[in-house]
Amino acid sequence: QVQLVESGGGLVQAGASLRLSCAASASTSSLYRIAWFRQAPGKEREFVGALRVGSNIYYAESMRGRCTISSDNTKNMVYLQMNTLRPEDTAVYFCAAAVRSGLSATSLPASYDYWGRGTQVTVSS
Repeated sequence: QVQLVESGGGLVQAGASLRLSCAASASTSSLYRIAWFRQAPGKEREFVGALRVGSNIYYAESMRGRCTISSDNTKNMVYLQMNTLRPEDTAVYFCAAAVRSGLSATSLPASYDYWGRGTQVTVSS
């Protein structure tokens, strides 16, 4: 089992920036893909972006140009830097990890094997 713990959420004003962190109990270099999702109350879980370890990074269109995913494999950490935050970005943000490639698409929750418990991001207008 891989444990993931998110941190860095909070209450910010519109236009502000946040960097979320995801600490993994396993070496990030041993994982195939690490992703960020978000979920607002009453909404479906929404894909934010994903990092394929040692390869490319994919972002949802709604976040393109406003977020950056990065990793520090020496610390088993993955980060989500978000800029120019909007009220509609308010949600619980989750990190997720896939241990191997699969048939499901990168943006689908079913593609991931392990999930953190989430960190709340609230953006006020």
